[in-house]
Amino acid sequence: MKIPKILAAGLLVLGAAACGSSAAAGGSGTLRVGVIGTAVGNKLNRTVGFLDERGELLPELKAAGIDKIQVATFQNGPDLNQALAGGSLDIGVYGDTPALIGRGQGLPTRLVSLNSVRLDAAIVAKKDGGPASLKDLEGKRIGVQTGSYIHRYLLGALQQAGVKPKQIIHMYTPAIIAALEKNAIDAGGLVSADQVAEEAKGYRSVDVASRDHPDLLGTSATVVTEKYLSGHKDIVKVWQRAESKATRVAKANWPAYTAYVARTGGYAPQVTIKTTLKEQLPDTPFPPEGLKLLDGTKGFLAGQKLLKTDFPIDSWLAPGARTAAGATP
Repeated sequence: MKIPKILAAGLLVLGAAACGSSAAAGGSGTLRVGVIGTAVGNKLNRTVGFLDERGELLPELKAAGIDKIQVATFQNGPDLNQALAGGSLDIGVYGDTPALIGRGQGLPTRLVSLNSVRLDAAIVAKKDGGPASLKDLEGKRIGVQTGSYIHRYLLGALQQAGVKPKQIIHMYTPAIIAALEKNAIDAGGLVSADQVAEEAKGYRSVDVASRDHPDLLGTSATVVTEKYLSGHKDIVKVWQRAESKATRVAKANWPAYTAYVARTGGYAPQVTIKTTLKEQLPDTPFPPEGLKLLDGTKGFLAGQKLLKTDFPIDSWLAPGARTAAGATP
């Protein structure tokens, strides 16, 4: 199955940005972090955001000379990649698919950790005369955020089923939901929280990654630019330690954490409770399951010729990342 032209075009833009001049950096003690989000702008989210809200993140990062965090929020991974390429970010926290594509296209990043695993997604059908199964998507129009882990899951599920849709359209999540309501598309690829929210409105999921394609579940990666790493050797172990503490604190304060996720993600509390799972938060930077999922995603992307250069996962890891915070060797 061919990748939509819009994604290839986005990668060309990324390559051009990588060759341009870097944006002005923040102060020497400022760490510039890019995250994915829609409901709350320019704030950290997930476990590190929870730790930051409690006032416990910066004290963890001071060991690396960091006294301020500057956050930029992006709607999807390819946009974050362009910011990394343009030099306006030091660290990116986003899905495995855009992180791998960026590295394979020459983006100078190193992998710090896999901060989330088993990220779920689903293919949700329109209501009126919508498809009832994955096979029914043959010759249909599907909306998805291209370049995201949801996109990789969608393509993998369709490939495994031998289904060729008429068109895969690049759309952000709000546009997918609106298009489903208007019957402008036949189905859309959504993260689990949006899937559950849409099912509550009477929509049907024709395929769910955790149920039907567990090998296509996603991971979330933390990467650091090689430029920042060259001048801040301690950032890997310090950031890993902060992420590990954030996970412990979140799991020890689960009701407060899920309330935080609901508030920052913009979902109803009952949706967040159902789709935010403790087992998605690994206790080590590189859990074996996460590395297996990551390698499977890389293999798929290489097969789709989205990686200009294929590479072993180990060669992408930041120096000392596997053992810096007690990760499994």
